[in-house]
Amino acid sequence: MPPTSTTDNIATVEDFDGQETVSQLNALLRLRTTPIGMKLFERADDMEAIERIRRPKHVHTTDQIVGQAARNGWTVGITGADLVGQQCGAVIGLHPQDETWLSGQHMAGVWFEDVEGSSTHQHAMDTVPFGRFEAMAVSPLASGRLDPPDIALIYATPAQMIILINGLQWSGYKKLEWGCVGESACADSWGRALATGEPSLSIPCYAERRYGGVMEDELLMALPPKYLGKIIAGMQALSRNGLRYPIPQYGIMNDAKAGLGASYGER
Repeated sequence: MPPTSTTDNIATVEDFDGQETVSQLNALLRLRTTPIGMKLFERADDMEAIERIRRPKHVHTTDQIVGQAARNGWTVGITGADLVGQQCGAVIGLHPQDETWLSGQHMAGVWFEDVEGSSTHQHAMDTVPFGRFEAMAVSPLASGRLDPPDIALIYATPAQMIILINGLQWSGYKKLEWGCVGESACADSWGRALATGEPSLSIPCYAERRYGGVMEDELLMALPPKYLGKIIAGMQALSRNGLRYPIPQYGIMNDAKAGLGASYGER
């Protein structure tokens, strides 16, 4: 069954400064895609009260809504009625994860060989439990309109992402482990981060790339904003040690001793 944890796991960040955070992220990583926030609302009226909120005129996938914020810089709010199907709504708790959804029948023979495989996939997804939230909004982090968001979403290339992860691991080291459900990978990123309050990395899936505008070389990190200060401080410390983005190519034919001595402490 879907996880029982909820966004109660996400610590409030009362002094979160989205504009300064994005400025520092861009200085350290040269991000080409706008870092955004996502927030769930128990009442749709609260979502609709956000400054300059846009509401969809057509049905969309959640990938498209996220893409409108990350690619266009928009602030967009939705309810379950704005989404094209159960799969998108179930991940963010706007559609029940009921027996019909868990059966995976709609994916059998399309993404998976049989109903057994489809159902196993559905049960493996990280989702926000249904029943508490009526709406969701996304917005550029720098706008400050979600005050603060439940999670931040950062798209980055693999090289940028490993530096970000290195920054997260600079102090209080912890091995990071994630999964991959394959199709519906939004469950690996914003679904898992919303449900568990933990940093969650994903390889964006076919739908995210087809409908959400995700580039071929982009990965996605979803995480509560409380982690961003730690990540930035870690990346700054690494940068002082000469470990920063972009990662300079040393060359596959050169003598490695000098480079290793600089990067791995063999003075």
